[in-house]
Amino acid sequence: MNHPLEGKTAVVIGGTSGIGRAIALGLADAGANVVASSRTTDAVDTTAAEIEARNRRTLRIPSDVADRASIQHLCDQILAVFPSIDILVNAAGITRRIPTLDCPEEVWNAIMDTNLLGTLRACQIFGAPMLARGAGSIINIASLATFVAFHEVTAYGASKAAVGALTRSLAVEWAPHNVRVNAIAPGIFPTALNSALLDSPRGHELLQRTPIGRFGNLPEIVGAALYLAADSSSFTTGQILIVDGGHLASGVNQ
Repeated sequence: MNHPLEGKTAVVIGGTSGIGRAIALGLADAGANVVASSRTTDAVDTTAAEIEARNRRTLRIPSDVADRASIQHLCDQILAVFPSIDILVNAAGITRRIPTLDCPEEVWNAIMDTNLLGTLRACQIFGAPMLARGAGSIINIASLATFVAFHEVTAYGASKAAVGALTRSLAVEWAPHNVRVNAIAPGIFPTALNSALLDSPRGHELLQRTPIGRFGNLPEIVGAALYLAADSSSFTTGQILIVDGGHLASGVNQ
């Protein structure tokens, strides 16, 4: 079996559930040693066991993207065991549906702190050793909301639009140092967190607007991550790869 990431070390923050977990396991299947981290110790342990079952090395280190010290600790502990960190995936994110007029600043700030500043913190902390070594691939998780508006999730949309700008800005700044920064914008992928949404009128509208005629399956996000993580994409940086079943390309479907 071809293992394009053999010998590489990947870190997936927010890597113990949903899209992050799917990417973490996909990177392990492709040969990488993978550290999947999140705030929940039990989830970190469970995902680590799944990585080890694939005969890959990992570490069990919880972290919180809202806490810079915990992200620094994660980076330091990994570099104490592995010679380098080759791939970083930023998959931690939160959202809340609320009319914008009713959105308190503390809710707005919490969403920005996780989705935007959390991504920035990880890029800064893990980007430093990548820049020093002159190699690395960072993959942020953007959103359809990076490009279009969704009703009553203004803070989330603003945070994800900013993740797109952050991705492009870091790509340009760090390209001379051979550190690539890209993003994936997933369409609708059913997870435990959005099952109620997808069975609502909102979910039915999202399905109707998806030309392929169904929502995504989590393994279908993995190919995009493998491409951006591997050396075969060495001339790709500053891009947001959309994996959405044609949603954003669509005007009228019938």
